[in-house]
Amino acid sequence: MLSGVKAGLVSADVLRREQQELRRHERNNKQLEEESRHSETVFRDKSGRRRDLAQERLEQKQKAEAKAEREEQYAKWGKGLAQGRQQEQNVEDALKEMQKPLARYIDDEDLDRMLREQERDGDPMAEFIKKRKAKENKEKKEKPRYNGPAPPLNRFNIWPGHRWDGVDRSNGFEQQRFARLANRKAVQELAYKWSVEDM
Repeated sequence: MLSGVKAGLVSADVLRREQQELRRHERNNKQLEEESRHSETVFRDKSGRRRDLAQERLEQKQKAEAKAEREEQYAKWGKGLAQGRQQEQNVEDALKEMQKPLARYIDDEDLDRMLREQERDGDPMAEFIKKRKAKENKEKKEKPRYNGPAPPLNRFNIWPGHRWDGVDRSNGFEQQRFARLANRKAVQELAYKWSVEDM
C-alpha cells in the first residue's frame, strides 16, 4: 500500500512490527524535517556554483546608486553649469531683496552701490571710471597675450599664445576649409539669385 504496510489479511505481530517500523521511520524523518525547516535555500547558477543573493543584491544596489548619481550629474550638465549658477545667484538675490523693507531710503547701501555700478550714456566720468577699473584689473596678475600681426583665422577663433613667432606652420587645412565654406555660400547665393531672376 502507499503507507508502506502490507495489504490484505495480516497477523497482529506483522501489523505491530510494521507500525514500529513506521514510527522509527517518522522519527528519522522528523530530524530531517527539523533540519530542513531551519535551513536556507541554496541557489545555484548554470555552472552549479552557489550564488550569494545578498551580495548580488548589494552589488545591484550599488550599481543603481552609481547610475542614478551619474544620470543626476548628466542632467545637471545638460541644463548648463553657468545657467545653474546664475539661477542660484538670482534666487539668492531675490531672497536678499525680500528681506529688505519695501520702502528704501537714501542711506540704503545696496541701492547706492547698484546705482553707482550702472553705466549711463553721456556720462562724462564713465571714461575715467573705466580707466581706473582697467588699471585696478591690470594690477592683478594677468596672463600675457600675443600682440603682433593679425594671426590667420581658425575654426574656433582661438588667439595664439604669447610666445608665437608669427610663422604659420599649418598644412593649409583651415584655409581650404574657409575657402570651401565661402565657395558653398557663393554658389547658394548665385543659385538663389538665378532662381528668382525672372520674378
